[in-house]
Amino acid sequence: MKTLLLIILFFFNSAFLKAQSCKETLDMVKAEGYGSTYFSPSSKAISQVTFYEVSMNYKTYHFAVVKFTSNFYKEYIYLVGSNTKYNYSINYLNSAGEAFWKFIAPYNKNLGCGPDF
Repeated sequence: MKTLLLIILFFFNSAFLKAQSCKETLDMVKAEGYGSTYFSPSSKAISQVTFYEVSMNYKTYHFAVVKFTSNFYKEYIYLVGSNTKYNYSINYLNSAGEAFWKFIAPYNKNLGCGPDF
């Protein structure tokens, strides 16, 4: 199942999103999608994460928009799996940073719009 998801993400990524900049992708997702935001006021790493679902060509794509505490006004977008929102939501209260590294950061290469750590 993971292999199928990665193949779909690869084709989606190369066919559509690579033609757009990270800002254009972020703007499109915010305009087209519905977001659910998870705030982490006590975290030293993550200020908030907003998950979006965007439907295109009869398919639903899942995105995470992350704001880090180091620069609250800068947003980073990730194309994530369908279960990422659920996994993050049940773990972020324990540690938003750990939940980010475990459930969102592995998707950084899909769009290449996250920071280089």
